[in-house]
This record gives sequence, C-alpha cells and structure tokens, in this order.
Amino acid sequence: MTEQYFLGIEFGSTRIKAVLIDEAAHVVSTGSYTWENQLVDDVWSYSLEEALNGLQVAYVQLTSTLASPPETLAAIGISGMMHGYLVSDAQGNLLVPFRTWRNTMTEQASSDLTQALAFTIPQRWSIAHLYQAVLRGEEHVSRVAHLTTLAGYIHQKLTGENVLGVGEASGMFPIGINHQWDQDKIATTQSLLDQAGVPWKLIDLLPAVLEAGSIAGYLSVEGAALLDPSGTLRPGVPFAPPEGDAGTGMVATNAVAPSTGNISAGTSLFLMAVLEKPLAHLHPEIDLVTTAAGDPVAMVHCNNGASEIDAWAGVFAQLAGGLGSSADKNAVFSVLFNAALEGEADCGGLLAYNYLAGEPITGLAHGRPLIVRTPDSHLTLANFARTLIFSSFGTLSLGMRILDSEGSTVTSMFAHGGIFATPGVAQRLMAAALKMPITVGSTASEGGAWGMAVLAAYATNSRGLALSDYLEQVVFAGLETSTIAPDAGDVAGYEAFLTRYEKGLAIEAAAVAAS
Repeated sequence: MTEQYFLGIEFGSTRIKAVLIDEAAHVVSTGSYTWENQLVDDVWSYSLEEALNGLQVAYVQLTSTLASPPETLAAIGISGMMHGYLVSDAQGNLLVPFRTWRNTMTEQASSDLTQALAFTIPQRWSIAHLYQAVLRGEEHVSRVAHLTTLAGYIHQKLTGENVLGVGEASGMFPIGINHQWDQDKIATTQSLLDQAGVPWKLIDLLPAVLEAGSIAGYLSVEGAALLDPSGTLRPGVPFAPPEGDAGTGMVATNAVAPSTGNISAGTSLFLMAVLEKPLAHLHPEIDLVTTAAGDPVAMVHCNNGASEIDAWAGVFAQLAGGLGSSADKNAVFSVLFNAALEGEADCGGLLAYNYLAGEPITGLAHGRPLIVRTPDSHLTLANFARTLIFSSFGTLSLGMRILDSEGSTVTSMFAHGGIFATPGVAQRLMAAALKMPITVGSTASEGGAWGMAVLAAYATNSRGLALSDYLEQVVFAGLETSTIAPDAGDVAGYEAFLTRYEKGLAIEAAAVAAS
C-alpha cells in the first residue's frame, strides 16, 4: 500500500473514530468504536483502559477494509474531547479517574481564577479542575507531576512525547500572544497555588505546546504494538501535534481564518468564531481559545448536544423491534429527522430540555432531561422530532446573543457532526436557529477524525502554506458542499420556541432542585 496515507483518530464523546485519507484528503477507510461516559460517584468519567481498547478496535476495523494492513503511514494525528482532568505522578501513574469536560464541580475554582486572571476560566478547563482539587485539599494533589488531556494522554502512549497542539492547550490554560503558555497568567496562578502550599510549579506540570505543521514525535515500538495488535505497522511514523475536538472541527469545516465560524454537533455542541479583534468585554459564557495555528477564537460551548435525540431513537428502535420490524437506530433517525420538517414551525407548543449534565450558560449545575407540554399542545411525531432538534440548539442560541452583542463579524458558518447525516434537516433547522446560512460538506458526518487526518497531512506536507491557505487551496478546493439559508417561517417558529424555552428554564431548575 502507498505510504502517502494519513491517519486521524478522534476520541469523541460517543465514538472513537479512525479515518484514513489520501493526499487529496479523500476518505480511504474508516473504523470506529462506540463508548459512553459513566457517572461514577457523581463524576463523569471514561475508562482509559476502554480508551486504549477502543483505539485498537477502531484501527483494526479501518485496516480490515484495505487490501492488506499497512506497514507504515505518512503521518498520524490524535484528537480528543477538550478540557478535563488527567493527572499522573512522576512514574506516569494516573492519580484519579479521568474527570471529563462534562463535570460542573469546579465553580469556586472557575470563579476565583477568572477574577484573578481577568480572563474567563470555564469550569471545564483543566486548570479549573486542578485548582479545585487544591482548594478541596484532595490527597493526590501533592503527588501531581503531569497534567494533560485525553488527546495528550493517548499521544504520549503512542509516541512517548508529552506535548499538545496549541488549540488543545488553549482549553487547559490561557495561551499568550507567542502561542505558548501565557507566562504572566502562569505567575499569577502560581502565587495562588503557593498560598495553598503545593510542592510543585505549574509550568512543570504542563505539556509542551506546538503549532499545526510541527512534528510532535514518532510512533514508538510500544505505540506500534498498542495501535496495531497484528504487529504489521512499523514504528517511526511521524505524528502531528495532538489536538482537541474543537480544533479538528475548525479544520474539518475550513473555519480557521478570521470571520469564519463552525459548529460541531455531538454529545456536546459548540460554536467557534475566529476573531478579527479581541472581545471588548469579559463574558463567563464565552471561552477564549485558539485555532490549531494559534489564532484567537471565541467559543460558545454547550455541555449538552444530541444525546437525547440518540436516546429517543433507541426507544423507537425498541418499539419497532417489538412490532416485528427490523429497523435499526439509523433507520429510526432518518424517519425522525425527516418527520421534523413536517412539524409545526414552533413545535406545536412542545418543549424539551436535553440537559443530561449541567449547563453553565443557563446557570444550571446539574441536568434533568425533560419533555414538557401544555394540555392544548399538539403531540405528534413530527412536532416531537422537531422539538428534540430545536432543544439541542436552544442553549447555543442564548450563547450566540453574547457574540452578537460584541459585534461578531462571522460571515460564514460551516457545521459538522453526526446530526447532519440525514441531509438537509438539522442543517435547515440550525439555519433558522442562528438566522444565517449553514454550510455542510460531504465529510460532515466524518467529523473531527477527518480533520485530524488533514492536520497529520499538513504536518508532513504543508507545501509552505499557512493552515488557512492549505485548507482553502489543497483540501477544500474540490470538496462538495451544500448551503441552506434560513427560511422565514422556520425562523419565526424557532423564535417562538426559544421564548418558551427561556421561560421554561425555571421548570428545569425546579427538576434539578427536586431530585
């Protein structure tokens, strides 16, 4: 097999996905492994043993469709869910189970650090988790020697290198103008940590930071055995810097240049707007991160995305099975999504909250999924399906109001994620929710794994181009896309739904308080 194939593997919230592309960024083969977070002792976590097993399963599945397993590859890249808390001791032993981005247990640390740094530190960020552990006096804190993310952890397992891409790093701790850790903010944070009596220096815990286009290590002997249990793949393959799902989402949607934006829709849902100028005000609801090349980005992050749609699709698939149908969940998705287009514009008076976890944008520390309706509402399959989709966009719309108030200059919005697998449905309804055209590409359902494969190609074959130019001229030049503009009726219907959604947040808060 030709060596000019590039592998991207992304550890997403519901799937570990591997995508192999050629030099033209065309998909050659894919593989995946389904997993899900678990709420253990009130902490959202994933098993890292399962992560490594899923890595192998996805890779083996990918290679099974090829004529023969590859002996080498041109480059590899690892991506994962941003943020969270992965700490180990000096020997590399994990000190506590992985705490994911989904946890909302770091409110005090988030508030204290935001005030001290005059920079928004969301609860999801790694530094918020670390400082909260310090504030709580957790036993393991004195033994912390390394702090990283899921992508960084897997990358180190495969290469032995403790590094991160700048986009991923920007979700751990603020990045300075030189695209490295912000040293002034490091010093301020260290003073808080010193007051708490920690025995280490923060800068010593953090990985090295690299920009897109860099080589971040090579596949080790141990890494090759871990990735490919058949022993066919040889060590020595170069790696791109490990990136977060936000960064790979921007790459996968050609949204790394100023005034471009993208939306990644999955278990969580987030919008990235590449900034032409800094925001004028500090907004706790808005993350300030970077692209994989280090350019500033405003991020509207919603902890809850399409999980409730997936759950209901599972219920309907069970019903279909009980009636003797062989319809699987994918067939149910198609029926549900297409039915949503037939629903009443405002969902017929139905209301839903997809809050499996807390949602900082709406001030809720915990989530309770709800379906609510009044006696005079119209409960039909079409209205129900439309409500589920609209509810996954509600929190995003509220966050977007803040960017609009800052005079956001986003001129194009590209979306990707599994929710767009049914053509024209979520795309049309999202256009109504954001009141702007939404573009989806032919690789939309491949998501960040494809974007990470593109970053792997860029690391070894940048052609001397900036990342934005490389994407425009090399990757997306021939990509098939579709754009849907907002429909006036859909916009009016969504506005009515969103008004109901805002008022109904009191119901969600009451549900949290009651159970």
